[in-house]
Amino acid sequence: MQNPQTILNEEAFAQGVRLLTARDAHLAEVVKTYGRPPLWVREPGFPTLVYIILEQQVSLASAKAAFDRLEAAISPVTPKRFLTLRDAELLRIGFSRQKTLYTRLLAESLVRRHFDLGYLHDLPDDSAHKMLIAFKGIGRWTADIYLLSALRRPDIWPTGDLALATAVQEVKRLRKRPSPEKLEALSAPWRPWRAVAARLFWHAYLCKRGLKSSTVSL
Repeated sequence: MQNPQTILNEEAFAQGVRLLTARDAHLAEVVKTYGRPPLWVREPGFPTLVYIILEQQVSLASAKAAFDRLEAAISPVTPKRFLTLRDAELLRIGFSRQKTLYTRLLAESLVRRHFDLGYLHDLPDDSAHKMLIAFKGIGRWTADIYLLSALRRPDIWPTGDLALATAVQEVKRLRKRPSPEKLEALSAPWRPWRAVAARLFWHAYLCKRGLKSSTVSL
């Protein structure tokens, strides 16, 4: 079992990149072509989880715009402040009805102290993942992205991420985009650094499309 305290800092990230590029010629090609990716760190806590919920099934740009409007309405973004916003206000900010419900339920649970996001820091990956997806509206992808970017777990592999699947197809020169099940099977050689591999693939995806990965938050 992974030590729950293990997190990706810059030193560990650099080590993971070195090991993966020595092991996988396609990943080595990514670094040779585009350089090393950023670590893409997010602050653990309610605002980041809300941001990731906003990112569900929309573009990164749309989610960022909505989150910026949320910060303009309530700053800092806390569960208690979030609950002061009416549904109509949240709709104008960019929350769908479903995302409004999901985020309200999360905020209420945190305000009532039925749950504390700090609990996740001391749990192994599987347990932390199960605790997150117990919330309505937090699925596997949302939990994976939170564990990968906020808790900086080194072996998280978000098989439900469309950009990741597309990047794997392109970098590995596959005939078609891999399914989540295929993506899981393909990831075996990159353990226990799959979160590093994900960043390498995302880096290739963004750079190939002319986006500066250093300015994109994932």
